Amino acid sequence: MSQFSVKELLGTEPASQQVVINGWVKAFRSNRFIALNDGSTINNLQCVVDYENFDEEIIKEISVGAALKVTGSLVESQGKGQKVEILVGAVEIHGAADPETYPIQPKKHSLEFLREKAHLRVRTNTFSAVMRLRSALAFAIHDYFNKNGFYYMHAPIVTGSDAEGAGEMFRVTTLDAKNPPLTEEGDVNYKKDFFGKETNLTVSGQLEAEAYAMGLGKVYTFGPTFRAENSNTSRHLAEFWMIEPEMAFYDLDMNMDLAEDFIKSVIQYVLENCDDDLEFLEKRLLDEEKTKPQAERSELSLKDKLRFVVDNNFKRVSYTEAIDILRNSKPNKKKKFEYPIDEWGADLQSEHERFLVEKHFKCPVILFDYPAKIKAFYMRLNEDGKTVRAMDVLFPGIGEIVGGSQREERLEVLKEKMEQLHIEEEELWWYLDLRKFGTAVHSGFGLGFERLVLFVTGMGNIRDVIPFPRTPQNAEF
Repeated sequence: MSQFSVKELLGTEPASQQVVINGWVKAFRSNRFIALNDGSTINNLQCVVDYENFDEEIIKEISVGAALKVTGSLVESQGKGQKVEILVGAVEIHGAADPETYPIQPKKHSLEFLREKAHLRVRTNTFSAVMRLRSALAFAIHDYFNKNGFYYMHAPIVTGSDAEGAGEMFRVTTLDAKNPPLTEEGDVNYKKDFFGKETNLTVSGQLEAEAYAMGLGKVYTFGPTFRAENSNTSRHLAEFWMIEPEMAFYDLDMNMDLAEDFIKSVIQYVLENCDDDLEFLEKRLLDEEKTKPQAERSELSLKDKLRFVVDNNFKRVSYTEAIDILRNSKPNKKKKFEYPIDEWGADLQSEHERFLVEKHFKCPVILFDYPAKIKAFYMRLNEDGKTVRAMDVLFPGIGEIVGGSQREERLEVLKEKMEQLHIEEEELWWYLDLRKFGTAVHSGFGLGFERLVLFVTGMGNIRDVIPFPRTPQNAEF
């Protein structure tokens, strides 16, 4: 007899056919009605037990959290809310769950409590919906790039360079922490280390992806990245996933075109393929919004927010124009911004980005041509000598979601910028080689995957959109 998933059976026409289903008990009412779920859908399958024909000892082992194998007839449901149900013929207990100690009971649990039970939280409706959406988004990303002629490139996780220049990196070493070898000057002698030099976990695969774009044309990375930023905010993780496409022969305008099309495509995919999970999370978000003061409530439902991105053309605005808009805005003049905008050159904060998207333009925004001083060394310098060909994509509710640029392809200009920022040429000799041998205009961008999942699911904390979050003082599980 074939085994089916809950999702398959819920979409099957009932004809009293014999079926086998496995899953975990979500609820057991009146020693008769089992709500079974196997993770394939947000919806449960009702299994109806004829109590009189069952071993009482088996009935006693059926409790919330228990794993069961159920055999029975698939029939039209007699109750409301579901099309089909199973009349149970036999139950096999794969694994019982002590109702006194099983922590995921059918009641509302706080997200903070569930983070402490990260190994079990995926059994809740909220986290199963979030993780199915995360999986769907990952598929949509790979599918988009595959259909558009990109090659998937695995950038190294262990690196000797700091792509972002931030210095907040996790060191990788095999040296004895209590007694490391020292140089004559008393410094740690990394020549004795495994790689013969100081190495770290990567913060970005961009530089390596640039190298491969200059041979394969269009590539993308999609992998884990790490940042040792001692931040406990709802937007930061120490370990997170990045999507980083790099394209040879692309200028900034082509880069912006790609970013817009890419984001719209992957969000459209989940709108078309993940309706049940989106419906559940939309209702969850609506209930959460009701607890907030009126002024803090979102004007858009979850799916409306997603359609806001898909259905609108992204407004392209220079940094200089954006600064003028912000400087003259009511929130700035009335000192409502936490970070007032006084002069050109300010690094925009989330509150500024959201104002531009939600209040001023009322559509997603792409800002471009930022001051060179607030952007990375590898971004192409404009002819004015003070701005670079950078671009950021801004979304409602979240601010910046994508950051990218046209890369600096001119050797001498790049060397001069590295010298100004005290970046040693010896450290990135291979990166400079790309400008010596067949250099060309090229561009790329980075999308933090968890930020995208955060936006699509409507969750409020980035720790709740990754299976096992890594944050300061927390590497449990």
